Amino acid sequence: MKHTKLQRMDADIVVCGGGPAGINAALAAGRSGAKTILIERYGFLGGMSTIALVYPWMTFHTTEGKQVIGGIAQEIVDRLQAAGASPGHVRDTVGFVNTITPYDPEYYKILMFDMLREAGVTVLLHSFMDEVHTVDDVIESIEVTTKSGRFNIYAKQFVDTTGDADLAFLSGAPCLQGREGDKQTQPMTMKFRMRGVDLDEVKQYMIDHPDEFYKKTPFDELEELPLSGVLGYYKHWKEADLPINRDQVLFFTGPGPDEVLVNTTRVQGLDGTNVQDLTEAEVLGRKQVKMVSDFMRNCLPGFQNASLSSVGTQIGIRETRRIDGQYALQVQDVLQGKPFPDCIARSGYPIDIHDPTGKGVEAAWVEGDGAYDIPYRCLLPQKINNLLVAGRCISTTHETLATTRLTPSCMATGQAAGAAAGLSVKHSIAPSEVNIEELQAVLRSQGAMLDRDDSLEEGV
Repeated sequence: MKHTKLQRMDADIVVCGGGPAGINAALAAGRSGAKTILIERYGFLGGMSTIALVYPWMTFHTTEGKQVIGGIAQEIVDRLQAAGASPGHVRDTVGFVNTITPYDPEYYKILMFDMLREAGVTVLLHSFMDEVHTVDDVIESIEVTTKSGRFNIYAKQFVDTTGDADLAFLSGAPCLQGREGDKQTQPMTMKFRMRGVDLDEVKQYMIDHPDEFYKKTPFDELEELPLSGVLGYYKHWKEADLPINRDQVLFFTGPGPDEVLVNTTRVQGLDGTNVQDLTEAEVLGRKQVKMVSDFMRNCLPGFQNASLSSVGTQIGIRETRRIDGQYALQVQDVLQGKPFPDCIARSGYPIDIHDPTGKGVEAAWVEGDGAYDIPYRCLLPQKINNLLVAGRCISTTHETLATTRLTPSCMATGQAAGAAAGLSVKHSIAPSEVNIEELQAVLRSQGAMLDRDDSLEEGV
């Protein structure tokens, strides 16, 4: 049967994109009492955390171990932990950050549906947003394509958590992409899991050959710590000479006791918003998975009985479009831990740039108390008056996106965007008119950590 007539839906708030930012935005919006719809193009939620196997979440803490991200993000971790689907925050044996947060992605998918229904949020899966109608710089409605025809969805406020700034871009809000000059973005990675790994053998090899692994690895603690991640095998990787522009192996353990998630493939020079480039990235990424998994099984201690068990539904994307918002978070803002009066989230993750064209990763750590502020203005686009943005596509420089793109940070900005949208509906005002002190009070009441003195010692 051919569907020609647009079917109409109405809401107070529409959130586009069901990844970590979108889930948290929809939860905050729904809990505000606003009628909220969350739109997701896949048949499940979780975004890069489930679609692309981005695992574990890193990090809720500073490099010194102080927790700086709480709120709905921590509530999700607590509920996962209570269900036996996460150990909570554990020590990072890679040594890049202090803690990481493993989780069971299949249970995460289920829990998110439960939490969203508890908050009264309507979820539309298998729904692809492809058209935006604006009138006088206000989004009036969006159109989505579904198996049951096209829907025109009207709302008072909209939140873009697509990761690619799709809603902002289609609405006419100014957007940027990549680094200055050549506009190249951080590479894409096809992640995969292997089972049958002897992690005891892996750990012993690390202890016996520390020169082959990342210099920040906590070697003096490895005997006592559960292995959570590994970065290195420099000698093995160099000898293999695979046609992959990377200089080392990176994997994380779990969620199974003999399982690892491998983050080593690298697809460069392609645009994640261009369908032909994205198609080529999927092809190249899967070819690299075969190369890397064969190399690990044939060459790395502990992997001789391992096998490839799963590959991402799609390639993982670190960077595409971002909004050119009312303020772009700068590198020095992050590195100096600059305070902002309109802070709506904090993060302790370092700047972590995977080279768009080279082999390496450029890293820089936050000074001061180890955390930086994300101001509300980074969530506000120019030109469009009833739109908020959260997650990977908030307003930053290319370099600064390398920290704000991480999942816990996306969760925190998602919660802030959803809460702000709720206040906009409550007071019948634009997001730019929201009283920042009222928004901060709402976020604090939900457990968000916005102040330098409310960070928690984790003690892991």
